[in-house]
Amino acid sequence: MTSKGFCCFACIGQATVGVVEQWGRFQRIAGPGFHFLNPFAGECLAGVLSTRVFSLEVRIETKTKDNVFVQLLCSIQYRVIKESADDAFYELQNPQEQIRAYVFDVVRAHVPRMTLDDLFEQKGEVAKAVLDELEKVMGAYGYNIEQILMVDIIPDTFVRKAMNEINAAQRLQLASIYKGEAEKTLLVKKAEAEAEAKYLGGVGIAKQRQAITEGLRANILNISNSVSGTSAKEVMDLIMVTQYFDTIKELGNSSKNTTVFLPHGPGHVKDISDQIRNGTMEASCSNLGR
Repeated sequence: MTSKGFCCFACIGQATVGVVEQWGRFQRIAGPGFHFLNPFAGECLAGVLSTRVFSLEVRIETKTKDNVFVQLLCSIQYRVIKESADDAFYELQNPQEQIRAYVFDVVRAHVPRMTLDDLFEQKGEVAKAVLDELEKVMGAYGYNIEQILMVDIIPDTFVRKAMNEINAAQRLQLASIYKGEAEKTLLVKKAEAEAEAKYLGGVGIAKQRQAITEGLRANILNISNSVSGTSAKEVMDLIMVTQYFDTIKELGNSSKNTTVFLPHGPGHVKDISDQIRNGTMEASCSNLGR
């Protein structure tokens, strides 16, 4: 909004205030609207001030406690206090430069006492320190500091590259740890599965042998009861010989068989029976000796 003045009246725009002087001396603050000025009494409109919020960006270069040069970009939002517009009009010729100077002073007093990591974590504390200082100083000149924003923190290019490399190395290390834990879990589960499979296989073999033993026992008893005059030894010899011939038959019917030389003849059948019986007796004696 613009303000227009004439010899005996003035129109003050919205969001602005006018400074009225009488014979060169401040008289009053004129709000938005139409105002009559008496030129014969020496009244005139000396100027107008906007009461809108202004934004001033300040870029500061400084050094942290760990000797890292950084650039800080601050955004200062300020406005003229209507009740103190005369102070803002007469006291400061260039309020932006005044604000900029105090921002430089406060930031360069706080940042060198902080490391780079602390600066990133506590940038709000730096902004609060700047706000407290500016409110105390600029309030005396008719300006109100609305807000201080620490927009950006820009370290040196080499420092940023080093920080990215450190972050990447930490992530790779963490990924290696997770990968190792996953491989460890896989090996443990595989070993547990193999152990369980072997256990179940052993149980199955034991049950198979038990079933075979029970079957042989039942056959021996059935034959002994059915054929009078036969002993359990003779029945056992008959079963063993029968299994011997069944084994030879299976070897001959196998599609992937190899050449196997076995002594065979009427006399060898008895030898085989004796060998089986002797082996069984030796195993029994061995078990009794234990």
